[in-house]
Amino acid sequence: MTKHVKGRRQMMTGLGVTATAVALGASSIEAQSPAGTFTPARHEPDEWMGKMPGKHRVVIDVTSPGGIPDGIRFTGNLFTGNKTGYGVDEADVAIIMVLRHSATAYGYTDAIWSKYGKSMASGGDPAAPPPTTNSYNTGDRMQLADLAKRGVRFMVCGTASRGLSRRIAGQTADPDAVLKEMEANLIPSARLVAAGVVGVTHAQEYGFSLLFVG
Repeated sequence: MTKHVKGRRQMMTGLGVTATAVALGASSIEAQSPAGTFTPARHEPDEWMGKMPGKHRVVIDVTSPGGIPDGIRFTGNLFTGNKTGYGVDEADVAIIMVLRHSATAYGYTDAIWSKYGKSMASGGDPAAPPPTTNSYNTGDRMQLADLAKRGVRFMVCGTASRGLSRRIAGQTADPDAVLKEMEANLIPSARLVAAGVVGVTHAQEYGFSLLFVG
């Protein structure tokens, strides 16, 4: 009997921690396992993302004016590639484009650009006349609005928009009033979110794959 117990002790000593837990029973394994798995919190302002239909979900992160043409192009490629390669219709591809950082201004219509173009523009020739239109959503180039017609939704960064409203207001206007005016003139299928970076991360928690454009 003593010899048997001694042999069993030697066997247990030679086993790794996990194997020992198996030998002792499931209760030991549970005691050493992490307590549950991570589940992201859900917030009422994000509920619309969960309601978007589609077999595939993509969030396109656009941070600069130079990234907008590629964002538009990649969106078209997502629709076309899913259709030609996989037989997936556009209605089954859910796409959100986030306009944040220096791309934020392009989330607003010509009504804002015609009034505040000098403040809306980022970079460019300071000697040139200020722009009076959203160059990606005006005249024959209604590209962002056309994407909206195809089911694309837009998130516009509220943090950067507030910065724009302060720039526009300067010393003579109320930035809160300017921001309210801006929010009333978002491009089609767009919404102002607290911060573009939050929108990008929360979309991923709703199952959207990230495509960073720049």
